[in-house]
Amino acid sequence: MSAECSSYLNTDKVLVSGFSCPRTGGDARAVYCCGFQDVKYCCDDPHSFFPYEHSYMWWLSVGALVGLSIAAVVLFAFIITVCVLCYLFISTKPHSKLDSGLSLQMAGKTSC
Repeated sequence: MSAECSSYLNTDKVLVSGFSCPRTGGDARAVYCCGFQDVKYCCDDPHSFFPYEHSYMWWLSVGALVGLSIAAVVLFAFIITVCVLCYLFISTKPHSKLDSGLSLQMAGKTSC
């Protein structure tokens, strides 16, 4: 079994001529043409072809990185806020016990 990868324009707009899978000297199991419209290669999974340009995936990666960066900054700000509030709570807490004004004495024996 073999597959034909048709010619295509790569991301630099250079024409890459078509080829047959499996390629000479390549993996014998790679009998399917896989990839994108601008990047094609031989693989062993018949469902690995995407009729889209490869560049759309970079936008997904950039979006994911921006989202993760924002989440990291929010988490970092939350941790800093909790640490500052804990420090303020501990540092403003009175160190000595409050005097209630009542003197506690041991009850002595009372004579009747």
